[in-house]
Amino acid sequence: MQTLHLIDSSLYIFRAWHSLPDEFHDVDGAPVNAVQGYTRFLCDFLERARPTHVLAAFDESLVSSFRNAIYPEYKANRELPPPELKVQFAYCKQVAAALGLVVLADEQLEADDLIGSAVEMARKQSFRSVIVSADKDFGQLVGLHDELWDFSKNERWDAHGVKRRLGVRPDQVVDFLALTGDAVDNIPGVPGIGPKTAATLLAHFGSLDALLARIEEVPYLRFRGAAQACAKIKAHREQALLSQRLSAIVLDAPLPGGVDALRWRAPDHAALDALFERLRFGPLTRSRCRQLAPGGA
Repeated sequence: MQTLHLIDSSLYIFRAWHSLPDEFHDVDGAPVNAVQGYTRFLCDFLERARPTHVLAAFDESLVSSFRNAIYPEYKANRELPPPELKVQFAYCKQVAAALGLVVLADEQLEADDLIGSAVEMARKQSFRSVIVSADKDFGQLVGLHDELWDFSKNERWDAHGVKRRLGVRPDQVVDFLALTGDAVDNIPGVPGIGPKTAATLLAHFGSLDALLARIEEVPYLRFRGAAQACAKIKAHREQALLSQRLSAIVLDAPLPGGVDALRWRAPDHAALDALFERLRFGPLTRSRCRQLAPGGA
Protein backbone atom coordinates (compact mmCIF):
# COMPACT_ATOMS: atom_id res chain seq x y z
CA MET A 1 0.00 0.00 0.00
CA GLN A 2 1.40 3.39 -1.01
CA THR A 3 1.71 6.18 1.56
CA LEU A 4 0.79 9.87 1.45
CA HIS A 5 2.61 12.05 3.99
CA LEU A 6 0.81 15.23 5.11
CA ILE A 7 2.76 17.94 6.94
CA ASP A 8 1.06 20.27 9.42
CA SER A 9 3.54 23.01 8.51
CA SER A 10 2.31 25.78 10.80
CA LEU A 11 3.05 23.69 13.89
CA TYR A 12 6.73 23.34 12.96
CA ILE A 13 7.04 26.99 11.92
CA PHE A 14 5.68 28.21 15.25
CA ARG A 15 7.95 25.79 17.11
CA ALA A 16 10.99 27.15 15.26
CA TRP A 17 9.84 30.74 15.86
CA HIS A 18 9.68 30.16 19.60
CA SER A 19 12.76 27.94 19.98
CA LEU A 20 15.43 29.41 17.72
CA PRO A 21 17.22 32.64 18.73
CA ASP A 22 16.73 35.78 16.67
CA GLU A 23 20.17 35.57 15.10
CA PHE A 24 19.22 34.61 11.54
CA HIS A 25 18.40 37.47 9.12
CA ASP A 26 17.76 37.86 5.41
CA VAL A 27 19.54 40.35 3.14
CA ASP A 28 17.23 43.13 4.36
CA GLY A 29 17.95 42.38 8.01
CA ALA A 30 14.54 40.80 8.68
CA PRO A 31 14.47 37.78 11.04
CA VAL A 32 14.30 34.35 9.41
CA ASN A 33 14.76 32.07 12.44
CA ALA A 34 11.42 30.32 11.78
CA VAL A 35 12.41 29.71 8.15
CA GLN A 36 15.75 28.32 9.28
CA GLY A 37 14.07 25.93 11.72
CA TYR A 38 11.36 24.87 9.27
CA THR A 39 13.93 24.19 6.55
CA ARG A 40 15.95 22.02 8.94
CA PHE A 41 12.77 20.16 9.87
CA LEU A 42 11.95 19.55 6.19
CA CYS A 43 15.48 18.24 5.57
CA ASP A 44 15.21 15.91 8.57
CA PHE A 45 11.78 14.72 7.46
CA LEU A 46 12.64 14.17 3.80
CA GLU A 47 15.89 12.40 4.65
CA ARG A 48 14.20 10.09 7.14
CA ALA A 49 10.81 9.42 5.50
CA ARG A 50 11.83 9.46 1.81
CA PRO A 51 8.19 10.04 0.86
CA THR A 52 6.83 9.35 -2.61
CA HIS A 53 3.75 11.56 -2.13
CA VAL A 54 3.74 14.53 0.23
CA LEU A 55 1.69 17.64 0.95
CA ALA A 56 2.76 20.65 3.03
CA ALA A 57 -0.37 22.38 4.37
CA PHE A 58 -0.30 25.89 5.81
CA ASP A 59 -2.73 28.03 7.79
CA GLU A 60 -3.37 31.21 5.82
CA SER A 61 -5.02 33.15 8.65
CA LEU A 62 -6.19 32.70 12.22
CA VAL A 63 -9.26 34.90 11.80
CA SER A 64 -10.76 34.12 8.37
CA SER A 65 -11.66 30.44 8.82
CA PHE A 66 -15.27 29.49 8.10
CA ARG A 67 -15.40 28.49 11.77
CA ASN A 68 -15.07 32.15 12.76
CA ALA A 69 -18.34 32.82 10.94
CA ILE A 70 -20.00 30.07 12.98
CA TYR A 71 -18.40 31.14 16.27
CA PRO A 72 -16.56 34.49 16.32
CA GLU A 73 -14.70 33.52 19.50
CA TYR A 74 -13.05 30.59 17.72
CA LYS A 75 -9.27 30.83 18.35
CA ALA A 76 -9.84 34.36 19.73
CA ASN A 77 -7.51 33.49 22.60
CA ARG A 78 -4.54 33.22 20.23
CA GLU A 79 -2.29 36.12 19.42
CA LEU A 80 -2.09 36.96 15.74
CA PRO A 81 1.33 36.37 14.19
CA PRO A 82 3.41 39.56 14.11
CA PRO A 83 4.22 41.00 10.65
CA GLU A 84 7.77 39.62 10.74
CA LEU A 85 6.42 36.08 11.23
CA LYS A 86 3.93 36.49 8.37
CA VAL A 87 6.88 37.25 6.10
CA GLN A 88 8.56 34.08 7.33
CA PHE A 89 5.45 32.01 6.57
CA ALA A 90 5.70 33.20 2.97
CA TYR A 91 9.38 32.22 2.88
CA CYS A 92 8.55 28.77 4.29
CA LYS A 93 6.04 28.16 1.52
CA GLN A 94 8.68 29.11 -1.05
CA VAL A 95 11.23 26.74 0.51
CA ALA A 96 8.77 23.82 0.56
CA ALA A 97 7.73 24.46 -3.05
CA ALA A 98 11.35 24.77 -4.24
CA LEU A 99 12.10 21.43 -2.54
CA GLY A 100 9.45 19.86 -4.79
CA LEU A 101 6.61 19.57 -2.28
CA VAL A 102 3.01 20.45 -3.10
CA VAL A 103 2.05 23.46 -0.96
CA LEU A 104 -1.58 24.20 -0.07
CA ALA A 105 -3.16 27.05 1.90
CA ASP A 106 -6.62 28.60 1.91
CA GLU A 107 -8.19 31.75 3.35
CA GLN A 108 -11.27 29.96 4.71
CA LEU A 109 -10.06 26.42 5.25
CA GLU A 110 -7.45 25.58 7.85
CA ALA A 111 -4.47 23.30 7.28
CA ASP A 112 -6.42 20.62 9.18
CA ASP A 113 -9.19 20.75 6.56
CA LEU A 114 -6.77 20.55 3.64
CA ILE A 115 -5.07 17.59 5.28
CA GLY A 116 -8.39 15.92 6.11
CA SER A 117 -9.63 16.28 2.54
CA ALA A 118 -6.35 14.86 1.22
CA VAL A 119 -6.62 11.89 3.61
CA GLU A 120 -10.16 11.20 2.39
CA MET A 121 -9.09 11.49 -1.25
CA ALA A 122 -6.09 9.21 -0.65
CA ARG A 123 -8.24 6.60 1.08
CA LYS A 124 -10.48 6.36 -1.98
CA GLN A 125 -7.39 5.71 -4.10
CA SER A 126 -6.08 2.95 -1.77
CA PHE A 127 -3.36 5.05 -0.16
CA ARG A 128 -2.59 5.07 3.54
CA SER A 129 -1.88 8.44 5.16
CA VAL A 130 0.74 9.54 7.67
CA ILE A 131 -0.10 12.92 9.23
CA VAL A 132 3.05 14.66 10.45
CA SER A 133 1.82 16.59 13.48
CA ALA A 134 1.41 16.43 17.25
CA ASP A 135 -2.15 17.82 17.19
CA LYS A 136 -4.57 15.41 18.88
CA ASP A 137 -7.44 16.73 16.72
CA PHE A 138 -6.02 14.73 13.80
CA GLY A 139 -6.93 11.57 15.69
CA GLN A 140 -10.35 11.77 14.03
CA LEU A 141 -8.70 11.13 10.63
CA VAL A 142 -6.79 7.98 11.58
CA GLY A 143 -8.22 5.00 9.72
CA LEU A 144 -7.25 1.34 9.72
CA HIS A 145 -3.91 1.84 7.96
CA ASP A 146 -3.18 5.48 8.85
CA GLU A 147 -0.86 7.02 11.42
CA LEU A 148 -0.34 10.28 13.26
CA TRP A 149 3.40 10.98 13.55
CA ASP A 150 4.76 13.43 16.11
CA PHE A 151 8.02 13.89 14.24
CA SER A 152 9.89 15.81 16.95
CA LYS A 153 9.34 13.04 19.52
CA ASN A 154 9.30 10.27 16.88
CA GLU A 155 6.06 8.96 18.34
CA ARG A 156 3.42 7.37 16.12
CA TRP A 157 -0.22 6.57 16.80
CA ASP A 158 -2.41 4.26 14.78
CA ALA A 159 -6.12 3.83 15.56
CA HIS A 160 -5.30 1.80 18.68
CA GLY A 161 -2.81 4.46 19.73
CA VAL A 162 -5.49 7.16 19.45
CA LYS A 163 -7.71 5.06 21.72
CA ARG A 164 -4.88 4.66 24.25
CA ARG A 165 -4.04 8.36 24.09
CA LEU A 166 -7.52 9.88 24.30
CA GLY A 167 -9.66 7.04 25.59
CA VAL A 168 -11.93 7.03 22.54
CA ARG A 169 -11.88 5.58 19.03
CA PRO A 170 -10.88 7.83 16.09
CA ASP A 171 -14.51 8.03 14.96
CA GLN A 172 -15.43 9.39 18.42
CA VAL A 173 -12.75 12.11 18.63
CA VAL A 174 -15.04 14.88 17.29
CA ASP A 175 -17.71 14.05 19.88
CA PHE A 176 -15.04 13.78 22.58
CA LEU A 177 -13.88 17.33 21.75
CA ALA A 178 -17.50 18.49 21.59
CA LEU A 179 -17.89 17.43 25.23
CA THR A 180 -14.50 18.42 26.65
CA GLY A 181 -13.92 21.50 24.49
CA ASP A 182 -10.45 22.53 23.37
CA ALA A 183 -8.73 25.38 25.18
CA VAL A 184 -6.09 25.68 22.43
CA ASP A 185 -8.72 26.52 19.79
CA ASN A 186 -11.14 28.20 22.24
CA ILE A 187 -13.84 25.59 21.59
CA PRO A 188 -16.19 25.75 24.61
CA GLY A 189 -17.47 22.18 24.97
CA VAL A 190 -19.55 21.42 28.06
CA PRO A 191 -18.18 23.17 31.18
CA GLY A 192 -17.25 20.63 33.83
CA ILE A 193 -17.02 17.62 31.50
CA GLY A 194 -13.44 16.38 31.48
CA PRO A 195 -11.70 13.77 29.32
CA LYS A 196 -12.43 10.84 31.65
CA THR A 197 -16.16 11.58 31.87
CA ALA A 198 -16.39 12.21 28.11
CA ALA A 199 -14.66 8.91 27.35
CA THR A 200 -16.95 7.06 29.79
CA LEU A 201 -20.07 8.55 28.21
CA LEU A 202 -18.94 7.79 24.66
CA ALA A 203 -17.99 4.23 25.61
CA HIS A 204 -21.57 3.74 26.79
CA PHE A 205 -23.56 5.68 24.17
CA GLY A 206 -21.19 5.50 21.19
CA SER A 207 -21.79 9.05 19.96
CA LEU A 208 -22.85 12.53 21.05
CA ASP A 209 -26.12 12.23 19.13
CA ALA A 210 -27.03 9.02 20.96
CA LEU A 211 -26.00 10.56 24.28
CA LEU A 212 -28.27 13.57 23.73
CA ALA A 213 -31.15 11.36 22.59
CA ARG A 214 -30.84 9.19 25.72
CA ILE A 215 -29.70 11.87 28.16
CA GLU A 216 -32.17 10.70 30.85
CA GLU A 217 -30.18 7.48 31.20
CA VAL A 218 -27.01 9.28 32.32
CA PRO A 219 -27.85 9.66 36.07
CA TYR A 220 -28.23 5.88 36.29
CA LEU A 221 -24.76 5.13 34.94
CA ARG A 222 -22.25 3.82 37.43
CA PHE A 223 -19.63 6.53 37.58
CA ARG A 224 -19.01 9.27 40.08
CA GLY A 225 -20.81 12.52 39.25
CA ALA A 226 -23.23 10.98 36.74
CA ALA A 227 -26.18 13.10 37.86
CA GLN A 228 -24.13 16.32 37.71
CA ALA A 229 -22.82 15.36 34.27
CA CYS A 230 -26.39 14.90 33.06
CA ALA A 231 -27.38 18.35 34.33
CA LYS A 232 -24.34 20.00 32.73
CA ILE A 233 -24.96 18.42 29.34
CA LYS A 234 -28.66 19.32 29.43
CA ALA A 235 -27.79 22.93 30.26
CA HIS A 236 -25.19 23.19 27.49
CA ARG A 237 -26.72 20.98 24.81
CA GLU A 238 -26.52 23.60 22.05
CA GLN A 239 -22.97 24.48 23.05
CA ALA A 240 -21.98 20.82 22.69
CA LEU A 241 -23.52 20.67 19.21
CA LEU A 242 -21.74 23.90 18.25
CA SER A 243 -18.46 22.48 19.53
CA GLN A 244 -19.09 19.35 17.47
CA ARG A 245 -19.33 21.48 14.31
CA LEU A 246 -16.20 23.42 15.20
CA SER A 247 -14.17 20.28 15.97
CA ALA A 248 -15.03 18.34 12.82
CA ILE A 249 -12.31 18.47 10.15
CA VAL A 250 -13.55 19.11 6.61
CA LEU A 251 -13.19 16.08 4.33
CA ASP A 252 -14.48 17.38 1.00
CA ALA A 253 -12.43 20.47 0.17
CA PRO A 254 -11.60 20.65 -3.54
CA LEU A 255 -7.99 19.66 -4.15
CA PRO A 256 -6.04 20.01 -7.39
CA GLY A 257 -5.82 16.64 -9.13
CA GLY A 258 -5.76 13.22 -7.48
CA VAL A 259 -3.17 11.73 -5.18
CA ASP A 260 -0.71 11.50 -8.06
CA ALA A 261 -0.67 15.31 -8.17
CA LEU A 262 0.88 15.15 -4.68
CA ARG A 263 3.93 13.19 -5.80
CA TRP A 264 7.25 14.56 -4.52
CA ARG A 265 8.92 16.26 -7.47
CA ALA A 266 12.61 16.95 -8.01
CA PRO A 267 13.76 20.09 -6.17
CA ASP A 268 14.28 23.27 -8.19
CA HIS A 269 17.92 23.97 -7.38
CA ALA A 270 17.98 27.32 -9.17
CA ALA A 271 15.02 28.52 -7.11
CA LEU A 272 16.61 27.16 -3.93
CA ASP A 273 19.92 28.90 -4.66
CA ALA A 274 18.20 32.25 -5.26
CA LEU A 275 16.03 31.83 -2.17
CA PHE A 276 18.94 30.83 0.06
CA GLU A 277 20.97 33.78 -1.14
CA ARG A 278 18.16 36.05 -0.03
CA LEU A 279 17.78 34.17 3.26
CA ARG A 280 21.55 34.16 3.80
CA PHE A 281 21.54 30.46 4.64
CA GLY A 282 24.89 28.81 5.33
CA PRO A 283 26.62 26.05 3.36
CA LEU A 284 25.43 23.17 5.57
CA THR A 285 21.72 23.78 4.95
CA ARG A 286 22.37 24.45 1.25
CA SER A 287 24.32 21.21 0.92
CA ARG A 288 21.63 19.16 2.66
CA CYS A 289 18.91 20.57 0.39
CA ARG A 290 21.01 19.91 -2.72
CA GLN A 291 21.25 16.23 -1.81
CA LEU A 292 17.50 15.78 -1.39
CA ALA A 293 15.73 14.01 -4.21
CA PRO A 294 12.69 11.72 -4.63
CA GLY A 295 13.45 8.04 -4.51
CA GLY A 296 16.69 8.56 -2.63
CA ALA A 297 18.53 9.55 -5.83
